[in-house]
Amino acid sequence: MKKRLSFIALFFVSVLVLSSCGGGGGSSRSGISDISTTTGWDYNDEEMGRFEVIEYQQMEQGPGLVYIEGGTFVMGQVTEDVVYEWNNVPGRFTLPSFYMDETEIRNVDYREYLNWLKLVYQGYPSVHQMALPDTLVWRSPLAYNEPYVEYYFRHPAFHNYPVVGVSWIQAKNYCEWRTDRVNERRLIDEGVLEMNPNQVDEDNFNTDAYLAGQYESGVRENRPTLDGGERHVIMEDGILLPKYRLPTEAEWEYAALSMIENSRESPERIYSRKIFPWNGHYVRNDSKQFQGDFRANFQRGRGDMMGVAGALNDNAAITAPVDAYWPNDYGLYNMAGNVNEWVLDVYRPMSSQDMAEFKPFRGNVFQTLERDEDGVVVEKDSLGRVNWRNMTEAESMNRVNYRNADNINYGDGDLRSSIVEGDWLAANYEKGTKGMYYPGKGARGDKMRSLITDKSRVYKGGGWNDRVYWLIPGTRRFLEEYKSQANIGFRCAMNHVGGNLGMPNY
Repeated sequence: MKKRLSFIALFFVSVLVLSSCGGGGGSSRSGISDISTTTGWDYNDEEMGRFEVIEYQQMEQGPGLVYIEGGTFVMGQVTEDVVYEWNNVPGRFTLPSFYMDETEIRNVDYREYLNWLKLVYQGYPSVHQMALPDTLVWRSPLAYNEPYVEYYFRHPAFHNYPVVGVSWIQAKNYCEWRTDRVNERRLIDEGVLEMNPNQVDEDNFNTDAYLAGQYESGVRENRPTLDGGERHVIMEDGILLPKYRLPTEAEWEYAALSMIENSRESPERIYSRKIFPWNGHYVRNDSKQFQGDFRANFQRGRGDMMGVAGALNDNAAITAPVDAYWPNDYGLYNMAGNVNEWVLDVYRPMSSQDMAEFKPFRGNVFQTLERDEDGVVVEKDSLGRVNWRNMTEAESMNRVNYRNADNINYGDGDLRSSIVEGDWLAANYEKGTKGMYYPGKGARGDKMRSLITDKSRVYKGGGWNDRVYWLIPGTRRFLEEYKSQANIGFRCAMNHVGGNLGMPNY
């Protein structure tokens, strides 16, 4: 009997070993072999080929981010459209997994950004000036809000409160700056760069410039190559993180709804849709410990910003700390209330009916690095950044997936979709770039045709002075990208590259 059991055990061990070997040159889900499965040549061979392949397991998570497992969801209206805008007709979409900031960007975070701009761009003080938040957004003709103008952004008592008065353009620039600071730190930690506190003007670390070979300051140790030389870190090394950016509208709404816990008990079945980032159709907490407490910071009714003294409802007259209240099922704070948040999309009323079913987004302007006639990336500008330009018609001519670089008006605002006479538009506007959302005179010489323009950006989530309707993730509003308000902030997102975390190892 013992011999028989030993034989069976030996048989199963042999099967496991053979299956793990995969025939000697195969790859597994956790890594990659040292031999090409298609040519038989060795990877990382210093004598033959010198093709480098880095062993890579999983993308590391950037600072401040939370992993958002992707999936399919119904985006848009979940309650009566009380404002009768009909701009959020429900539609089903799918998103891959991504990352999003756990909280809104704080005053102290944004001041760190301003401090860096001031220290580095000494020859270009306008860069720092243009990044300053508009503290005058607190002013009201019939309210005494001057203390907030003076103290809200600067005073340490508001360190942990969401930054406001930031335009969409400023928020986008912050995300780009954050990308460079995080990647610079990663290269320092890897021993590639030295700490360089004396960066000035164009001599500052920029991820794109570094990858283009146009940043040499503070390089401590380049990567060795297989032929005995050295090189910069490249994207294939897996050290540099993808870019921080504003979340798309679909990503923001998906993350806010956080349906992940609603589908765990019955896979692929969600019996009821969420109205808010929490379950239930009310805004109060129903747990025993916190029963009756408000789950978000908003205006309950006319003039009621925080409730009655001694029994405050949301405990915040204006904004609250970014980690106040309870996180949703993804672990994200204040995805309803506190401040509205900028998203990446250009606003169109019919977006939910027009956009692609996978990773929906309106606002694409396809660009490429500016290169000289030899294909070399053009020298970086005076701020240390490489130059990007829109794809030309000639470069897009033979493509089957797109034809124009600027796709903001695609299917809603371009010449084909214009509600005014196409012949008149074709004769009087530059072909393919201006349509019914163009902020000029109408086709018959009348006034502006629409309040919506190509500069109109979506913001979502509801703010401290909004009614409960705007806390619903499916609601949407817009504001010009160069404007700001006292109830609009932002948070960053990042693409997750590779497969989903926790993918089964079949």
